[in-house]
Amino acid sequence: MIITVTPNAALDKTIQVPSMQIGMRHRGAHGFVAPGGKGINVARALLLLQQPVIATGLAGGETGARIQRELDAEGILNDFVPIEGESRSSTVLIDPTSGRQTEIIENGPSVTTAELDALLDRLEYVARDASVIVLAGSLPRDVPDDWYADAIKRLRRTGAQIILDSEGEPLRHAVAAEPHLVAPNQLEAEELVGHEFSSDADLIEALDEIADMGPRNVLITNETGAHLLLRESGQERRLRVTVPRVEAISTVGAGDALLAGYLASRRRDGSPEEALRHAVACGTASTLVPGAGVFDPREVKRQVALTEFHELSLR
Repeated sequence: MIITVTPNAALDKTIQVPSMQIGMRHRGAHGFVAPGGKGINVARALLLLQQPVIATGLAGGETGARIQRELDAEGILNDFVPIEGESRSSTVLIDPTSGRQTEIIENGPSVTTAELDALLDRLEYVARDASVIVLAGSLPRDVPDDWYADAIKRLRRTGAQIILDSEGEPLRHAVAAEPHLVAPNQLEAEELVGHEFSSDADLIEALDEIADMGPRNVLITNETGAHLLLRESGQERRLRVTVPRVEAISTVGAGDALLAGYLASRRRDGSPEEALRHAVACGTASTLVPGAGVFDPREVKRQVALTEFHELSLR
């Protein structure tokens, strides 16, 4: 079983607005609502990949109740801890004529220490049957930046692999807790190491910079593919997979689909090369349809054939 944890779950509304201009009146088209937050997006993609997954986290108010109802309707097993505050909503405006998208994200609810403790207690209970726990996304208001770090230390005792996908200060604190894998995108990785990447060599070096902070393995994603530092069987490998650019409809949740693709392939005993190819293909396929963590499995197969794999030299 894979468990995904979304402390700051949301109800996401996506609307297509052709030729959108700020300050003008528009009529949206093809709007839809779905549960969101990085952990939920990963769970949705894992279900598409026929992996056993439970989505958990914090949910409150009518928005939180709807998040759980919608997950039930999608067939995603879920076990959220109730909170007193109202879960957040977000809106994504996609302009299909330009390919640009605008995200309007509400702040999350305030969460009490007791509610956070209840979530950790729930995670320790369900983790007894888990091989992987994915901690993902932002933290709600008033939650300490080191909450993910504390959660990693506590959950490591379960024996599950702890995967982290966050940003900013929560990511900075959490890498020192030595998760099994961290999966920032390029902008998040640049913020973590404190400098921009002007070349592929900078990105490769950043794998080691981040690994030196604590995590065992590092996966950095960007628009053209992914770089992976993998340490297993007493060896260190640095891998890169690229794929041709596509005309994206929406990039929301592409990194979440990529992470799900990687985890699913490794669970099926795929080699690191196969897993990274599959991951990048899932992420790319997800940009070709609206919605987060969704893709056409047939398109994934097509994109896998277009990927290019490179084994990178040691630093």
